[in-house]
Amino acid sequence: MHTTNLLEIAPNLELSPDGWWTSRTVSAVSYPEEGNAACFAVEDSSFWFRHRNRCILQAIKSFPPSGAFFDVGGGNGYVARAIQDSGLDVVLVEPGFSGVRNALKRGIRQVVRATLKDAGVLPGTLPAVGLFDVIEHIGDDSGFLAEINRLVIPGGRVYITVPAYQWLWSGEDILAGHSRRYTVPALRRLLENAGCAVEFATYFFSFLPLPILLLRVLPYRLGLASKEIADSDVRSDHDPGNPLVERLLQKLTRRELSRIAGLRPLRFGGSCMVVARKR
Repeated sequence: MHTTNLLEIAPNLELSPDGWWTSRTVSAVSYPEEGNAACFAVEDSSFWFRHRNRCILQAIKSFPPSGAFFDVGGGNGYVARAIQDSGLDVVLVEPGFSGVRNALKRGIRQVVRATLKDAGVLPGTLPAVGLFDVIEHIGDDSGFLAEINRLVIPGGRVYITVPAYQWLWSGEDILAGHSRRYTVPALRRLLENAGCAVEFATYFFSFLPLPILLLRVLPYRLGLASKEIADSDVRSDHDPGNPLVERLLQKLTRRELSRIAGLRPLRFGGSCMVVARKR
């Protein structure tokens, strides 16, 4: 498989003895370091991560990249591995040490421990960028997307997923280091203001807002929610373990994936997904 010459794109990088690329300095980010470890424990058995991957892969199939795919803030490489397995050249960009280490365990071939700024990525060099549940962690999301647009090649694509609806805000968002949640129209405006033309935009996880409202939002607003999330709660959220629930989830997620494959946007859901092209 073809691999990208990273030094032509990001001259601040150097290859570490451990097998990943790194910058001389790695800036702090708003995502908690322990977050990657928590995700790594549930990703492989999680209906949520599995369905999100399938939706992302379908969007990439419908709107293919014109070169290497840079999965920015890609954590443990769960998405990057699926994209790599589909035959695309993938570069995982992740500043967190545990995420980088877990991505190497997953077999990601090109791993960068850095932010794009620390790596010194040159303007107009990235063919495609994935930001999967990333920009909700960024204080200045409009400035960040404008910078992403500056780094993408003319006609290059940006693929984004984010949590939906500010009215679904709860303690889980605070613990995860989120700054906000989104709507599809708000995300569309952000990308257009950054210099991108939106090609496809949809909600997904249409069956999750009600459970989130009942089990997370209302306890949070009533002051009944725990300030810490137990590992067992995280596991049960991602892997219900009930055959009837699992069959229902399979049916619901297949229906959503069919709509996305047909480029028929969903009008409601717990997450948003957008594909945009640099104008």
